[in-house]
Amino acid sequence: MKLLKLIPLLLVGLLNVMLSSQALANLAQDLSDGRHVLLMRHADAPGYGDPKGYQLDQCATQRNLGEAGKKQSLIIGKWLKSQGISNARVFSSPWCRCLDTAKLLNLGPVITAPELGSFFDDMSLEKEQTRNLEKLIKAQLGLQAKTPIIMVTHHVNIQAYTDKVVNVGDMVLVKVDQNGRYVSHQHFPSPKF
Repeated sequence: MKLLKLIPLLLVGLLNVMLSSQALANLAQDLSDGRHVLLMRHADAPGYGDPKGYQLDQCATQRNLGEAGKKQSLIIGKWLKSQGISNARVFSSPWCRCLDTAKLLNLGPVITAPELGSFFDDMSLEKEQTRNLEKLIKAQLGLQAKTPIIMVTHHVNIQAYTDKVVNVGDMVLVKVDQNGRYVSHQHFPSPKF
């Protein structure tokens, strides 16, 4: 009798595993369909915010990746390759922790995009920065290159665009409309490191 009660639970668990596997199997396919981008929060950078007086052109003045963040970035790159993404158009916020994360993914040259820059220090820029992100996405998807687009940015940018709170190294597969505006998303936690 107890076994009969467990069968529905086992079936639900199996269904969840199958759906999760299907979602992973479709990641590379979705990223080449011209309607999706992958937003990623930079890898682990110890601390909170940036030091007072930081400068974007001087990494030593910013909060940067620690050793764990560098390792995490490499592991995420390997995980993406295991999902069928061997190369991508990789864009990054101008902040060094994002640029370093993007480079360590080892998926292609990294393009610095101010549209992905943080507005953590001035939250009044949220709407403008989100509109700029939409324009960047629209322009890039408009090229119809079929190459996956990965954008490494900050938690405030991802939350403003998708309403999803993410941890360091987390990825959000975002479906967009023809104007680069958010439609829906699927969350991929950072692979364990």
